[in-house]
Amino acid sequence: MRVPVSWLTEHLEVDAEVTPQDLADAFVRIGIEVDELSKLGPVTGPLVVGRVAEIEELTGFKKPVRFCRVEVGEEPDPEPDDAELSEEDDDEDDGPLENEGPHGIKTRGIICGASNFAEGDLVVVALPGVVLPGGFEISARKTYGKISDGMICSALELGLGDDHSGILVLPPGTASPGDDATELLGLDDTVIEVTPTPDRGYALSVRGLARELSNALDVPFGDPAMLDNFPEAEGEAWPVRVEDPEGCPRFVLRRVTGLDATAPTPWRIRRRLMLAGIRSISLAVDVTNYVMLELGHPLHAFATGSIQGDLVVRRAKAGEKLTTLDDVERTLDADDIVIADDSGVISLAGTMGGASTEITPESTDVLLEAAHWNPASISRTARRHKLFSEAAKRFERYTDPALCAAAVELAARLLRQYGEGAIRPGRTDVGGVAPHAPVTMPINLPDQVAGVRYERGVTVRRLGQIGCKVQLSTSDQGVGLVTATPPSWRGDLVQPADLVEEVLRLEGYDSIPSVLPAAPAGRGLTDAQRRRRAVSGALAEAGYVEVRPFPFIGDAVWDAFGLPEDDIRRKTVRVRNPLEADHDRMATTLLPGLLETLQRNVSRGLKDVSLFQIGQVVLPKPNQLKAPDLGVEHRPSDEDLAVLEEAVPAQPMHVAVVLSGQRPRAGWWGKGDQAGWADAVQAARLVAEAAGVQLTVQAADLLPWHPGRCAQLRVGDWPVGHAGELHPKVVEALGLPPRTVAMELDLDAIPLPDSRPAPSISAYPPVLLDVALVAGTDVPSADLADVLREGAGELLEEITLFDVYSGEQLGEGKRSLAYKLRFRAADRTLTVDEATKARDAAVAAAGERFGATLRA
Repeated sequence: MRVPVSWLTEHLEVDAEVTPQDLADAFVRIGIEVDELSKLGPVTGPLVVGRVAEIEELTGFKKPVRFCRVEVGEEPDPEPDDAELSEEDDDEDDGPLENEGPHGIKTRGIICGASNFAEGDLVVVALPGVVLPGGFEISARKTYGKISDGMICSALELGLGDDHSGILVLPPGTASPGDDATELLGLDDTVIEVTPTPDRGYALSVRGLARELSNALDVPFGDPAMLDNFPEAEGEAWPVRVEDPEGCPRFVLRRVTGLDATAPTPWRIRRRLMLAGIRSISLAVDVTNYVMLELGHPLHAFATGSIQGDLVVRRAKAGEKLTTLDDVERTLDADDIVIADDSGVISLAGTMGGASTEITPESTDVLLEAAHWNPASISRTARRHKLFSEAAKRFERYTDPALCAAAVELAARLLRQYGEGAIRPGRTDVGGVAPHAPVTMPINLPDQVAGVRYERGVTVRRLGQIGCKVQLSTSDQGVGLVTATPPSWRGDLVQPADLVEEVLRLEGYDSIPSVLPAAPAGRGLTDAQRRRRAVSGALAEAGYVEVRPFPFIGDAVWDAFGLPEDDIRRKTVRVRNPLEADHDRMATTLLPGLLETLQRNVSRGLKDVSLFQIGQVVLPKPNQLKAPDLGVEHRPSDEDLAVLEEAVPAQPMHVAVVLSGQRPRAGWWGKGDQAGWADAVQAARLVAEAAGVQLTVQAADLLPWHPGRCAQLRVGDWPVGHAGELHPKVVEALGLPPRTVAMELDLDAIPLPDSRPAPSISAYPPVLLDVALVAGTDVPSADLADVLREGAGELLEEITLFDVYSGEQLGEGKRSLAYKLRFRAADRTLTVDEATKARDAAVAAAGERFGATLRA
């Protein structure tokens, strides 16, 4: 919210020494964010009020141009020298400045391109020598064949607002030609822009902000809502029927007749609206906006002559339509609160009025409405219709229900004062809001929370400053208690913690010591969290880049994967309100998001990509229970919590990688190698090593992987994931590079080891032997390696497959698998004979298990 300092301090008794920066610092100190502090101007030089005496429309140019005679209340300057003039459009010499206007009035000739003013209007004129905001200096110059002796200014050029659509026209009677415009416009003022937190709706007003400054600076505050001679209601202003008291607890109307609809808005109100960023429209509309900014309670003005019958406050009927003031026809929802008459809906309550009852230049009979609306309903309506008006922004944050009558009364008095209207004696006031429930807390609770010993009486004084009615008492245990009844405008004070926050922020958060509490012994990361960090670090060190893909997927990905309808991965949880219509499912696997990220990177010119993700997937149970709808009147029982837990799908932590292009890449060191299924398997081995477990690999066939190039990953006998090259049809369907490979495993399925034993390193030299075995092509290399390890015994330290060969000389259905064997003893130097015997034992075991023979 933007508000000028002069408006804020109007309700405060502050010393002249208090600067705008002091006010901004006070806001920050009590927890209200200050976005900007903007001093108006600066403007130097003769800036005056002028009256347009005569307008000449110039023709022959590409855009409308007017030559204006403007009375500025001074004798005209002498004709400027040629050296002072700047040529723009032509080089003709028009002779001396023409200072003689109609009826002998001395005027200045000024070129202007705006057309929103007429003869007789009061405008702001920057005479030659004025320097406007931004360092824009005004001088007499020749343009469009005329001498322009100054400039008629817009609000934007004066730094008063963002409106540059036309000239700033002052209301009649505001000033006289020649008066100092700098003082009139208040160009020595400063605008503060603040952003209160959403729970402080009262702070979206001058009333609320001034009260906050009063508390922060400990200065007296004058409440603008305390009106003198506030009248009692004498009958109704208009018949009203509230059919939805939950959505509209209070509804107030006040009627003004005989209004001069063409009366101008006084400059004081227009200026404040302009500085707040609100465009002036008409007196009745400007007054409602002004009262909204000052008191914080939005109003709406109906053209009474357009209302047909009684007003009814109700929920909309599904399918009803309303054309709002922005000329948009909206289809209403049954959850929308509306105001209707005999003709149908005439206003979208708390959000925007309807065009059928809009205030027009002929509206002399005005019905002013102020109501208290249910914040949640207004919030849903604003978001449903994407209509975030200033009124909706305040109503959804809670407005003061006690302000309704005062707000319409203040607006009615302003219309009577400036529009010569007559306030009708009746006032409709339907419903009411019960006072807020009192909140009780130990009087020293703020001290305990902050760790500060505040002075005696601070809690009571601060709660009283924010408007609470405070009572003191003592508990049965002798503890001092304070009971605070929140004021009508503080709907956010519902528990002791809220009262504590008020005391702490008003005393100043800077008074709370910045001492971090000592961490309790035995706390820290869990074993699962440590494992996740270790896995992430291992993959990053191996050259993988961690990404966070979009967490939702659509049904189309399963078709691209070629999954059958009964595949368990298709059984997903649907999102009720998805961010994207084609991504409305929770992911049961990380691969769709990772592959989409890979495709996006490849489409932007990256060829060699290695990505990984660690995240949760959602796996619904076969007979997933529906979550019960529990009330909030009491704490859920253990049975209720158990049902809730059972209704939550399993959400295990997965890790997945995808690779395309070269790994390693080509460079000065040599050629690169195309990433293959073995790289995906190696990524899985990295994960297993970081997790402290031994991973085994065996052949598998599972979409979306290529059959024959897919490996199942196991820890012991338990499958935990798959790795390999993606199926060519999947690659084509998703637009991926050829031979893309991927790996995914379930981290939660990997057991957490109790301890990770340190490796035993022998100081004795190893014996290195190779062995090549011929076995059937259906014998997995990993199984054959396991048998060799088992047959060799404890002396075998490491076994590595280094060559696979198949050819006609081996025979049909045969292949050769060559392994490097490293033997070592922990307590002695191993002899070649001992290593050879161990190797022969390993070969014998392979022959017995798989019929493998040594290759000649």
